[in-house]
Amino acid sequence: LNILVDTGSSNFAVAGVPDPDVTSYFNAELSSTYKSQGIEVTVKYSQGSWTGVLGTDVITIPKGVDGSYTINIATILESENFFLPGVKWHGILGLAYDTLAKPSSSVETFFDSLVRQAKIPNIFSLQMCGAGMPVSGSGTNGGSLVLGGIEPSLYKGNIWYTPIKEEWYYQVEILKLEVGGQNLELDCREYNADKAIVDSGTTLLRLPQKVFSAVVQAIARTSLIQEFSSGFWTGSQLACWDKTERPWSLFPKLSIYMRDENSSRSFRISILPQLYIQPILGIGENLQCYRFGISSSTNALVIGATVMEGFYVIFDRAQRRVGFAVSPCAEVDGSPVSEIEGPFTTTDVASNCVSSITFHEPVLWIASYALMSLCGIILLVLIILLLIPPRCQRRYTDNDVVNDESSLVRHRWK
Repeated sequence: LNILVDTGSSNFAVAGVPDPDVTSYFNAELSSTYKSQGIEVTVKYSQGSWTGVLGTDVITIPKGVDGSYTINIATILESENFFLPGVKWHGILGLAYDTLAKPSSSVETFFDSLVRQAKIPNIFSLQMCGAGMPVSGSGTNGGSLVLGGIEPSLYKGNIWYTPIKEEWYYQVEILKLEVGGQNLELDCREYNADKAIVDSGTTLLRLPQKVFSAVVQAIARTSLIQEFSSGFWTGSQLACWDKTERPWSLFPKLSIYMRDENSSRSFRISILPQLYIQPILGIGENLQCYRFGISSSTNALVIGATVMEGFYVIFDRAQRRVGFAVSPCAEVDGSPVSEIEGPFTTTDVASNCVSSITFHEPVLWIASYALMSLCGIILLVLIILLLIPPRCQRRYTDNDVVNDESSLVRHRWK
């Protein structure tokens, strides 16, 4: 089975029944090692969702990590907008922290199981290749997932690390964005509203609405094309050129600044237009059409595949940091399409660009249960008070009569 590697979720799940959009599925009944836990689980993503049943099974990894290991696996029985027409994968491998695991954080993640049983270092790294290739082509883009370490042949130059701010998603701190070398001049907290994460399961670079609007305006102002349909920026229309043309020279470079491990320094990762102006399979004989690889988001800045295809990304969980280095496969027509530069000073940004109040999904659940419990206790006390007979009765005097002036009802309507 082909599995989608997703650093933005934490469940390992595969198709467990036939589906019109998948070519293969895992038939648990034919597995001698599969054990169902009988627990139903539902996982929702920014696009799509699935419902299945939790179980355990034994896996072996063909390269590097010898041995067999028992891991949690969900068999997907129903899904909505998850398996899509033309997808080449049959399941998903969530590599984020157990905080995001469903139905609760007590479900040990695939990678945590591997670290515990195989005694490998608590670090993995990911190289995604596909720069400049058609979005829905038939070829394979390649790439590598390295469990337990770093592979020197997968990067060039130095690795630059930024701290993980919160261990749920791989949440990092973005300091500023530049388009064509020009700072957007936004408050740095805008970039981290309400979080900034590194997520291989998200296709595009997603930006909070205010940041997205500023980036679009800056690209439109900086590019050599003055007339652009708004549908291109929102993703509803493609822009097409003659196949002999290379439109990338018309667009500016995009740079993202992150805080270094030394908080007084920063570094920037830059992507050239070849990564965010993305070719789609040809329409007609003479045209090549492109889509905009950046979109708006309501709840996060997401460094997705649009950016990650330019870099070798190291998820160093042991030292609570994410590393970036230039990937050798991030080349189009023999020229690199990604860059890393630094260090830079952070004197021009706030000492902390991440809001100190972050309402994680598990925290919201805890708060909900606490409020429900409190309401239950109050209701129980009221029922007991109603059931207990009055111990004594007394006669009312004229002064005790509830009149309009002292009525609770009257005051309740004030």
